Formats: sequence, structure tokens, C-alpha cells
Amino acid sequence: MGYPTLDVARLAAVDAAHAARVLREVRDATLAGRRARIAPRPVIEQSWGRMLRSGLDPERDVRSGLLPPDELRRRRQESPLRHVLPVLRQGLLSVADAAQHIMVVADADGRVLWREGAARVLRKADGLGFELGADWREDVVGTNGVGTPAVLRRPVQVFAAEHFVRSQTSWTCSGAPITDPRDGRLLGVVDLSGPLETMHPATLAWVDSVAKLAEARLRERHLDSLERLRTVAAPVLARLAGRAVAVDRGGWAAAVTGMPYVRRVALPEGLAPGRRWLPALGVCAVEPLGGGWLLRAEDEPLVTAAPRIVLDLARPDRRTVTVVAASASWTRELSPRHAELLFLLAEHRGGRGAAELAGDLFGDASRTVTVRAEISRIRRYLGEFLQHRPYRFHADADVEVVLPADSRDLLPRSAAPAVARKRNAVENGRTGPARRHTPAARTVTP
Repeated sequence: MGYPTLDVARLAAVDAAHAARVLREVRDATLAGRRARIAPRPVIEQSWGRMLRSGLDPERDVRSGLLPPDELRRRRQESPLRHVLPVLRQGLLSVADAAQHIMVVADADGRVLWREGAARVLRKADGLGFELGADWREDVVGTNGVGTPAVLRRPVQVFAAEHFVRSQTSWTCSGAPITDPRDGRLLGVVDLSGPLETMHPATLAWVDSVAKLAEARLRERHLDSLERLRTVAAPVLARLAGRAVAVDRGGWAAAVTGMPYVRRVALPEGLAPGRRWLPALGVCAVEPLGGGWLLRAEDEPLVTAAPRIVLDLARPDRRTVTVVAASASWTRELSPRHAELLFLLAEHRGGRGAAELAGDLFGDASRTVTVRAEISRIRRYLGEFLQHRPYRFHADADVEVVLPADSRDLLPRSAAPAVARKRNAVENGRTGPARRHTPAARTVTP
């Protein structure tokens, strides 16, 4: 028979002090492995489970180093969230001031980029390490209103002792993720934080509503920029014969001619004018156009010399794939998930089915939908170099994997069972970087 779950919001609204005591009892019992009188909320219990499995110590105040000022400034300048700060301020700062809370905006890496609100609460946040440039990912500082919404991709309220790390249990947070409306990519999290006694039960819904307003504003900006590019591109495209497309700097299409409409063209990093090979179009003439690019397909057959693909995992903070082909070469920085998938495919040159990759990544062969979606995104930029049925690199490709000197730095944040087994195998000397299936991916260490 189950036991009741605590309605924290209702209890805190009636008696914050009593709510804090009950939460402490629930936390202490649960983390000690005892059955509490009242069950923690499922979202919190699941987060605590992730922390316990990762080995995070709930009694230790762990903090990462703050970002240097130059890096903080760079991230602010490059973050799309800078465009919606007025929306977030207008929607949340009046609430934060009235409730003696602060508004915090963090990027997708959990780094705090902006903080505003009550001076007294800002000072208290400093004491908790909740400072500008701090890393508040869940796997770094435990269950919290920045890192946990980023993991779950949904709004989460964390009351007092629902925080995993004891030093944060005087704090209460309501955080909601902000995603890129174009592709669903996580951009960051907006959070209201402060004392439990001033947290209103409706705060989470309010924060989530403002986050959705921010996403709507980003969508408007995107559509407006494409419309401006379309106005510039229309007379240019009207004069062209053959296939051509006008795209913005992110590859989002504004207008096409001589071909079906495409939503987005995968562009390599550091794209420059000239003759380039792109997965969606083949050999193209690339020309700057109105803050974007004009891509004119040359309709020439691709030279079929064996391509070279280099998967560089030597740096734990930056993973790249480089393709060197007869017609062009390019490099792309990889997300952690794409790095995991390409590494697994390099390990299994004969190919891997969706269920096998799901088992490799999650220990659950049923999670094929996630695998197929991510592979589809990878194929947008790797094109013909990544084949399917099963998923594999092109049979003629020369695939090289560059590993870190220390096996512990191989995709260090990856929880994929297959990656963990590889780390352990290399560290324990059971297999070496040069051992591979045939045809093989070559592996080197710096």
C-alpha cells in the first residue's frame, strides 16, 4: 500500500514554517533510506534518485568555479536569451520585488548569466553560490530550480528541503525552461528564487507563462528576420536558373527557386563564400546575401573519392566531427548526445539498429523514438556519410576517433552504459585504443 504524497504548495501557503519542518523530515528519512510518513513528490524523488546514483553527497556544499568575466560577457552576447530579457523583466521583476525574490536567467549549460531583484535576497544567493557565472546544473549542485527543469524540459518548483544538498534547503525556486521555437533546442532556464515563506503557490505557473511569452517573442524575431531576408532574396532568385535557396546564418530557409521548399539547410561551422559541398544540395556556390547566404546548387556529380571523417573527443568541453571529402571539407561542433551516437557508431562500424543504440545509450532498448529523432538530426549535416538500416558510417569512409589522453575525460558527462563500459575498459587495460572491428575506425590519443 502506498503512502500519501505531500501537497507542498498548499501546505506552504497555509503554514510555511510547518511545511519546512515536514520537508526536512521527508528529506532526512528518504535520503537515509528510511520510509517517510509522507512521500516526496515524484518529480523530487526521481531527481534525488538521479543524484544518489551519481554519487553526489547531499551533505557537501559542492560548487564549481565561476566563469571568468570575459567568458560571462561572451556567453551573454551570444545567448539568444539576451533578446527576451525585456519580456522576462517585465513579466517577473515586479513579482520578484513584491515577494522579496530574485529573477535568475541561466543558459543551457546551467551557467547563471543574469540575476536581478531584491538586494537582500541577492546577498543570500551569493552565500549559496548562486552567483553570476556559477554552474547550477543538477548533476553539479543537486536538485534545484535551474538544473532540474533543464533535465526534465518542463517547469519545476523546488521547495526548501526538496533541494538535495543540505546547504540549499533554506531556498525555494520556481524554474521553467526556455526552448528555441525553431527546433526545440534548450536555450536556458528562467527562475524565481527566494525564501519559502514568501513563495506563492501560483509562482510556478506564472514563471512558466512568462517563459512561453519569451519563446513566442523569439519566434516573432525569427519570422521577422526571415521576412526581411526574403525581401532581399526575391529579386535575386527571380533572375537565377537552376536550384537555389536563400538562408539565414543558421541555415533557416527564407526563399527557394527551382526546387521544393526546405525548412533548413545544415551549414558547417565557419561557412565562407566560395564553392562548398553541403549535404542537402551537393556542390554549391555560396554567396553572402542580406545577413544570410545565397546557396546556388551547381548540379555537378560529387566526386566519389573515399571521405575521411574525424570524430574529435579529445576535449571534454568541445566535441567535433570533421568531414574531408573530394569536393569540400568542414567541421561541426557536436552536442553531447550527437557525440555519444557518433562514438557508438564508430565503435560498431558494421552498424547498429535503433533498439541496439537505445540500449547502448539508455540501457533501455524500447527508447527507439529518441534515437531515431537524434539520428535524423545528425543526418541533416552528415548526409550520405551516415547511412541507415542499420545506422552506420558510409562503408568507404575512413573514420578516425581522437580520444582524450585520460580515459575519464571520454565524454565525461555521459551516463550511457556503453560509454561507461568503454571508459572502464580503457582505464583497466582490457582493451586499447587501437583495437576495433573490421572495417575499423582508427582511434588515436593526443
